[in-house]
Amino acid sequence: MTRSAIAAVVLAAAVLAAGCSGGDDGSDGVAVGGLESGVLAAGTSAESLAAGASLSAAGITVVGIGSVKVAPDVAEWSFGVQASADTAAAALADASEATERVVAALREAGVAQDDLRTEQVSVYPRTGEDGLSVTGYDASNTVRATIRDLDRAGPTVDAAVAAGANQVSGPTLTVSDAESQYADAVDAAFDDARARAEAIAEKAGVTLGAPIAIVEGGGVVPLYDSAEAAAADVAIEPGTQDVGATLTVTFAIG
Repeated sequence: MTRSAIAAVVLAAAVLAAGCSGGDDGSDGVAVGGLESGVLAAGTSAESLAAGASLSAAGITVVGIGSVKVAPDVAEWSFGVQASADTAAAALADASEATERVVAALREAGVAQDDLRTEQVSVYPRTGEDGLSVTGYDASNTVRATIRDLDRAGPTVDAAVAAGANQVSGPTLTVSDAESQYADAVDAAFDDARARAEAIAEKAGVTLGAPIAIVEGGGVVPLYDSAEAAAADVAIEPGTQDVGATLTVTFAIG
């Protein structure tokens, strides 16, 4: 079934549910194979039971699970500078000046202007041994950079450090086309749901029909926090991870 068809079924089920809400004909589920509604025949597999499948007069309801392997291709790093001075204003000015040099280095390394944003600016007093008297101020300024070419991540980090960044953290690795990857996981989840429903229908001696209700159970598009970083020759190992999706599907039976 195509993605558009799945979406149409979800919409149709929602309309039917809205039109039928509040109604109660008081009827009980019919028996299937001599058993009460909702109880599977003895031959139904343990796997189907574990998946939360059910068989009733309305149809067969199953939970389908799908996943796809993805390799992250975008890295986000935080680059900060810290400066100290006798006054808060002077500390902030020094930090801002150093940050401008870091930003210029990032731009020269190929990071787009839209992929740079200020993450945090802070200033706090530095006290003496008594913990009360203020002896100066420390200021910090942090910029978040999105690097869309992992092959350029190492040289970009090196450039920022060389320009004066003395606080570096990251990367947070993500997938640029996460929506497309998740759509593939949904497709796999639907195929899994149909396979489970077909197995139950065969055991119960009924004919599997079209899906009459689909509920999306959500999915996981992971963030990745793994890499080796040093002041030079930064190595990025993105690895792979699963993007998962679940669907609860009710199929008509005949």
